[in-house]
Amino acid sequence: MSSPFFFQTNAIKTSKYNLFTFLPLNLFEQFQRIANAYFLFLLILQVIPAISSLSWFTTVVPLVLVLLVTAVKDASDDFFSRLIFVPFNRLRSEKWMDVQVGDIIKLENNKFVAADLLLLSSSEPLNLVYIETAELDGSTNLKVKQALTVTGEMGDCIEKLAAFNGEVHCEPPNNRLDKFTGTLTFRDQKYALDNERILLRGCTLRNTEWCFGLVIFAGPETKLMQNCGKTTFKRTSIDHLMNVLVLFIFGFLAFMCTVLAIGNGIWEFQEGSVFTAFLPRPDGVDASFSAFLTFWSYVIILNTVVPISLYVSVEIIRLGNSFYIDWDRKMYYPRSDTPAEARTTTLNEELGQIKYVFSDKTGTLTQNIMTFNKCSISGKSYGMNHCWDLTVFKTEKVDFSYNPLADPKFSFHDHSLVEAVKLEAPEVHNFFRLLALCHTVMAEEKEEGNLLYQAQSPDEGALVTAARNFGFVFRSRTPETITIVEMGVQKSYELLAILDFNNVRKRMSVIVQSPEGKLSLYCKGADTIVYERLHPSCSKLMDVTTEHLNEFAGEGLRTLVLAHKNLDEDYFREWSTRHHMASTTLEDREERLDELYEEIEKDLLLLGATAIEDKLQDGVPQTIEQLSKANIKIWVLTGDKQETAENIGYSCNMLREEMTDVFIISADTPQEVHEELRGILDKKSKMLPDETVDGEYGLVINGHSLAYALDKSLEQELLRTACMCKTVICCRVTPLQKAQVVELVKKYKQAVTLAIGDGANDVSMIKAAHIGVGISGQEGMQAVLSSDFSFAQFRYLQRLLLVHGRWSYLRMCKFLRYFFYKNFTFTFVHFWYAFFCGFSAQTVYDEWFITVYNLVYTALPVLGMSLFDQDVNDRWSVQFPQLYSPGQLNKYFSKTAFFKCVLHSCYSSLVLFFIPYAAMYDTVRDDGRDIADYQSFALLAQTCLLITVCVQLGLDTSYWTAVNQFFLWGSLAVYFAITFTMYSNGMYLIFTASFPFIGTARNSLNQPNVWLTILLTSILCVLPVVAYRFLLIQLWIRPKPSCCLSQKWLLSSSSVEMTGSGLCLLISSGCSCTCVESFLSAVPCSDLHGSCTVSFK
Repeated sequence: MSSPFFFQTNAIKTSKYNLFTFLPLNLFEQFQRIANAYFLFLLILQVIPAISSLSWFTTVVPLVLVLLVTAVKDASDDFFSRLIFVPFNRLRSEKWMDVQVGDIIKLENNKFVAADLLLLSSSEPLNLVYIETAELDGSTNLKVKQALTVTGEMGDCIEKLAAFNGEVHCEPPNNRLDKFTGTLTFRDQKYALDNERILLRGCTLRNTEWCFGLVIFAGPETKLMQNCGKTTFKRTSIDHLMNVLVLFIFGFLAFMCTVLAIGNGIWEFQEGSVFTAFLPRPDGVDASFSAFLTFWSYVIILNTVVPISLYVSVEIIRLGNSFYIDWDRKMYYPRSDTPAEARTTTLNEELGQIKYVFSDKTGTLTQNIMTFNKCSISGKSYGMNHCWDLTVFKTEKVDFSYNPLADPKFSFHDHSLVEAVKLEAPEVHNFFRLLALCHTVMAEEKEEGNLLYQAQSPDEGALVTAARNFGFVFRSRTPETITIVEMGVQKSYELLAILDFNNVRKRMSVIVQSPEGKLSLYCKGADTIVYERLHPSCSKLMDVTTEHLNEFAGEGLRTLVLAHKNLDEDYFREWSTRHHMASTTLEDREERLDELYEEIEKDLLLLGATAIEDKLQDGVPQTIEQLSKANIKIWVLTGDKQETAENIGYSCNMLREEMTDVFIISADTPQEVHEELRGILDKKSKMLPDETVDGEYGLVINGHSLAYALDKSLEQELLRTACMCKTVICCRVTPLQKAQVVELVKKYKQAVTLAIGDGANDVSMIKAAHIGVGISGQEGMQAVLSSDFSFAQFRYLQRLLLVHGRWSYLRMCKFLRYFFYKNFTFTFVHFWYAFFCGFSAQTVYDEWFITVYNLVYTALPVLGMSLFDQDVNDRWSVQFPQLYSPGQLNKYFSKTAFFKCVLHSCYSSLVLFFIPYAAMYDTVRDDGRDIADYQSFALLAQTCLLITVCVQLGLDTSYWTAVNQFFLWGSLAVYFAITFTMYSNGMYLIFTASFPFIGTARNSLNQPNVWLTILLTSILCVLPVVAYRFLLIQLWIRPKPSCCLSQKWLLSSSSVEMTGSGLCLLISSGCSCTCVESFLSAVPCSDLHGSCTVSFK
């Protein structure tokens, strides 16, 4: 094969670990996280007696638990990603991993293809095989492959197959699933090999008893494995913010430790000498060295500001919110038995911050179920107008019963076309003959006259079905012939060449020879492409056909132009020789073939045009309207022509007649594109910072203009113009241009993007966006396989964003705010205590409390809130999409919100330290015994802390469930149970050194003044929060004559009940609408339904 290099075996390793490498590799990966590496560093410091004032277990227990949970998750993910190798039937039974390049293997029905194979022979007539490619592109439509006639003659004769001595030269391994270039040299003849002769690993053999194949590529060199490259790791904006905040926390930790170290140095210099009589300093230790050691001691003690358990908790929250998406019955599509699926668990909260949605049209906004609706033949238009009453459609449906091979599901409403066919008009017969011959459809006829078409695209299936009903029935095909039934007469055309369709050519042609010996070329393709290749004599017909095309496109129909030409036999013979030479070369095969195609596809004669209807999916206009109200901008990127795209835009309510203006850019040169963009900006030059304008505008731009506008010199003007518009539609775009548009917005806009599509041509766009959504539709599953989330219908997007996205973002932000609050509060108490213990790095809490504070006492309550909390229910979230806006503005968690948490923690820590300190100072029990000892103070401080953070959690919770209640009260109960157990006589007697707080709990917590202190401290900690929320409602957003506030409010004559602690404040047009989430954060957002009236009820 191609070059003398070492061929891979068929063994595939899809797992990262094995039994021996799991522990070292997984630990290496985990310690690449800065927080884990930091705690490992702390553990090393803690084994140094001169530095550590804490026991080793305070760091080891949290670190081991975090590493263990992550390791279990990684191990399970790796286990389920393994590809299990199973034996398959061969002449000599072997396992997949033992297959080698050059082997000839036998496959049986319903078996997976073991490697990339050159098909040699099969059990089916004409050496056909039927394969399912669901594992490659998700498509369940059967594809047809066919062996070369010269190898098919070997059949299943083992002697002939064993003696096969062909030589294959082919391209090197690559990931192109739709392309293969190679040649087979056999019996001194060279044969071209293309994708139609190749069976790829991962396919499944269907409806074929057996086949034989020659292994071309094995193992990692197969196209399936070549497509398993690393996907770009997507991270949320909160992840990026967290990285910045963690670095700040490290800096802040270093600052606090430096302050305390300086304090220790000063204290040792001024006061330390007084204590040397009974606390002598070690040799060589002075005040400055003591300060140095104290710095590292406080690095250990204040380590809780660095959240080691944060990342594990975040992953648990994201996993839970992903399950909500998977389990959502309202996103389940019963017709295809397709549930919604969160294919990644790392991007949930990003769904609540989407600003731009980039959508494909065909199959995404539309159903991608094509029906032949209209056509233009020789200047005459056929088909009924859409404005006709549906009852007329039903009564005037064409009766095709005269055609025994007609498809009973097909319907048409214009009888004049049937009459034209029956009158044997030559141009009409040529039109349908072209549709019956120029395609790649395969026909399956299990019963006489019962035809089933296997089409690789719905368009082709619709056109071939139309030709079938009008009397030109495609019956069967072989590599050399196409058999059709023309008006009841069966004819076999010799298939001389297929000029393939691709995204660059945008057309397909076939060259056939009729039974009468006439050579003809039939071509169908995009109007702009075919028009360039027409004979000048077709100019008048082209003008009429163009008018019809514009009418069809105006109705949202998909159009193709048909043309043909007769070929000279001598010329074709010479052209065919050159075609064979080009098709059997390995170098520049595609370029050489394209030149030959261009040469023969010229001077065509226009036949007419087809118009196929692709109906909108259910709920698309309503979904787009709701997303628009959420201030989400939707851009449609489609390959359809401009008129079709515009019509779909109006159908979807993206473009509306009441818009101020709809700008159209269709220039063909860079200078003209620049002038059109500049003209639009001049019209609306006054742009506000958020690029809103006084009015609603739409923008439509075609592919030619977009190619120039995406140039570096014009891209910013394009973006400014597009962002000024409420709706943007890009038509005639290529898959690459789709990705370029997404990248342009990501490059210059601080906004989260989402791309949604259903086909392979949307994959680049889906991968380019922050979040990719795949629609499992009619074009296979390549988009789904490349996506982060998937479902069956576009209308589910609003629930994904407005419900799951908003909830996920809200929950994650609440979690982060509370997590930082409780950890900073916990740590700051240590900081204040340092000023009262000579900066000696003495801890204010019991060591066991420090160990289990984050892991036991406060872990489940915050997880309960983060998994179940709702400010409003799902119905309200969809009904009032304006609630989505705070996520787009990063209002719930940002650097500002983080610093507010730090300030709140600072205040709470001051109260938590100084109130218990003052209460315990020189205090005695009610029996006169002393209670002002360190251990009693530590118990009081940690009890006040835990109760305070639990009360704060209760204030932050908007939606209470039984689980929340159990977690919150259960955590408090567990705290007191563990405290009384650890401070008991028994634990002290068994582990004397580890449990020194003997009797502290029972001696302190039975005193009324201790409980009074706990109550007072907790009230003082939460009082500012309650007061702030009360004053926020009463003063800052007081009811005004034009905008009155109540938890029951009237909107557009509709009574709406507010539930829960979430409150939505609405102000009439001209004011700002404010959404107050849990009475804590007031966030400006756009008003509801434009001008609205809100009043008390």
